[in-house]
Amino acid sequence: PSLERSSCSLLVETGRSKILLDCGPGTMRRLLEAGATVHEITHLFFSHFHPDHTGEMASFLFANRYVTEPGRKFPLVMAGGRGFVLFYGAFKKAYGTWIELPDNMLETEEFSTTGPDTKIYDDFSISTMPVSHNPESVAFRITAGTKSIVYSGDTDESNNLVALARNADMVIYESSMPDGLKVDGHLTPSLAGKMAKMANAGELVLTHFYPPCDKADIKQQCRSEYGGPIRIAKDLMKIEL
Repeated sequence: PSLERSSCSLLVETGRSKILLDCGPGTMRRLLEAGATVHEITHLFFSHFHPDHTGEMASFLFANRYVTEPGRKFPLVMAGGRGFVLFYGAFKKAYGTWIELPDNMLETEEFSTTGPDTKIYDDFSISTMPVSHNPESVAFRITAGTKSIVYSGDTDESNNLVALARNADMVIYESSMPDGLKVDGHLTPSLAGKMAKMANAGELVLTHFYPPCDKADIKQQCRSEYGGPIRIAKDLMKIEL
């Protein structure tokens, strides 16, 4: 828990679409602070099923069902790695109709967890690759027009992530623990920098910090491997490409 940071969630706006990547605790309040509402979200994609990435999913759906002003005017596309439909089904067993959207307002999909996958929507495409964390874990590459961003979700070192992120304009990589305190299934700043360099990424944003990161110079640790622009993610940070 942190007084400064909510759990994992990124809002990507492509023009006609508002895409939410993960929906951890605190997401809906931060959306309001960013000037958006749950009814405006067109797509909700989950990198994996851990509670810091999915913990506000039930509340998000509950709000979409019962808050009628302004209300949802179009279907929500909600997807995750293989097993997501069963994962959502378990939520429905627990919460029942409280989280079921009316009038065909919810579409559920799954991404491959055995290889690359791509889905094409109205004004963007999303490509995924499995990464080294959980069996259902995937990283995302969103392309709109000539611009691409990549979000790692949670991962350890991953050749798949490097391949997915090749020449992306911006990569958003987890950096859970400082160098010297690495834990399995997660990156450190220098490892995130190493993979951004291998992918020839245009810019790197570090995110997903455990408390020890607050006491370390994680930007400098990352700089030891990556020479491009580095940002340290903060809640409500806005970046335009």
